[in-house]
Amino acid sequence: MAFVSSIDVIGSGFTAQQQRLDIISENIVNMNTTRTENGEGPYRRKVVVFQADNGTGRFSDVLARTRYGIGGSFGGQRVAGVRVAEVAEDPSDFKLKYDPEDPDANEDGYVEMPNVDLVKEITDGMAASQAFSANITAFNLLKGLISKGLEIGK
Repeated sequence: MAFVSSIDVIGSGFTAQQQRLDIISENIVNMNTTRTENGEGPYRRKVVVFQADNGTGRFSDVLARTRYGIGGSFGGQRVAGVRVAEVAEDPSDFKLKYDPEDPDANEDGYVEMPNVDLVKEITDGMAASQAFSANITAFNLLKGLISKGLEIGK
């Protein structure tokens, strides 16, 4: 049943990259937001921090503990993968734009703009898309291996 753990690994990659793409989309949407809901200045760019997952807390672990009263994972092996550890804020400085007519302008006429760079976001989006595609390729390869394995018994 090693293919089940492989599906878990691939699935964790899908989930992590999807969340990364969601955060990138949020950054792009807010690249001109000069005032947040709480009024504490402009939107601050967010970044996703990935962490290796050692396989604890998987559905199969929970099922095994509740059904059989054992602590462990599916088939006695831990399933690795990746998970989003946190969504952190980018500490880089805000951009300044001269616009004395803007209600958010300071006494010198400058407006603090979000620290979102469209080129950086597009580049990150392309990298996330490529990683997502790599997971699709791995899944299709695994699916082909399983199909060939099932054909052996015919």
